[in-house]
Amino acid sequence: MLEFYDRHARDLPWRGPSATPWGVLVSEVMLQQTPVNRVLPVWTQWLDRWPRPADLAAESAGEAIRAWGRLGYPRRALRLHGAATAITAVHGGAVPATVEELLQLPGIGEYTARAVAAFAFGARVPVVDTNVRRVLSRVVRGVDEPRASATAADRLEMSAYLPEDPATAARFSVAVMELGALRCTAVRPDCERCPLLGRCRWQRAGSVAGVAKRPVQTWHGTDRQVRGRILAQLRAASGPVTELDLLAAGPPDQSRRCLSSLLADGLVESDQPGWYRLPGAPARP
Repeated sequence: MLEFYDRHARDLPWRGPSATPWGVLVSEVMLQQTPVNRVLPVWTQWLDRWPRPADLAAESAGEAIRAWGRLGYPRRALRLHGAATAITAVHGGAVPATVEELLQLPGIGEYTARAVAAFAFGARVPVVDTNVRRVLSRVVRGVDEPRASATAADRLEMSAYLPEDPATAARFSVAVMELGALRCTAVRPDCERCPLLGRCRWQRAGSVAGVAKRPVQTWHGTDRQVRGRILAQLRAASGPVTELDLLAAGPPDQSRRCLSSLLADGLVESDQPGWYRLPGAPARP
């Protein structure tokens, strides 16, 4: 696995020697449910603007949402802003190094905490995302389980394969992740070029494709699309936008429902009836 990673790993800035723990944290949040090619330009712009957690914490949550652009799932921008605020207030501006401390940050879950501890600080902790779980399921268990979420049992099983040396364990974890992204893919896996060919129980059993328990999420016509259109209008505006303009994002009933959900999520604010803005954006005169 380590040899495979040395030869084939993608050259990504958050993996480089100049990457900071904050840069790693930002990358891990952005990469959730979002492809690398979409994350790269936004991550670069984000770190250019906010190279330290304190830089982001000094600005409004609305600016984080605005900079998030079209990455999708914009509540992640609020989580990063909340995490930056807590890092600045509680940890003196330095990203904490342990899983336990990272889990105390707003919006940081098990996967992100472990990924930052391993990839930013070299901790020996199991890191299991969808790519790693797919490799673990196929190679070790001999079954294909599409779109299954990682569990505590997966992390416990993965920990048995970690090298004893913490730095090597962290490198091993990212190597398995890269194998899942480049070879052991969800669709049309490249088994012939996999370094585990011959050791994979799923491949030896005939590579029978599994049936996903969760359906693929659609986009067109969904609330996610309408919410995205509403946020796009607000990001493009320097101040509040009228309700009438925002309701043009989709069918009236759906647009109202989506606007209400954005308010409930804290992604939109309203301090005057009929006018809406990003959190912290200038109010209507």
